[in-house]
Amino acid sequence: MRKKAAAAAGGGGGDVLREHWLVRDMFSFENVGFTRDVGNVKFLVCADCEAGPIGWHCLDDKDSFYVALERVAHE
Repeated sequence: MRKKAAAAAGGGGGDVLREHWLVRDMFSFENVGFTRDVGNVKFLVCADCEAGPIGWHCLDDKDSFYVALERVAHE
């Protein structure tokens, strides 16, 4: 996943995020939005502030949503 500014600047690098939560039901989210399709992936963003991406969803698997641990606050 890359931040929008880095992608626009042509930066080929991105963050390597290895740890994710797997969420099986999109209705488990309280305030998450989805981007437009990028290939067969939609990225998850904060619906309040549009920060993100905080995770991703592959359109091939309708029941798998991945949230990057480093991108969200959790207790």
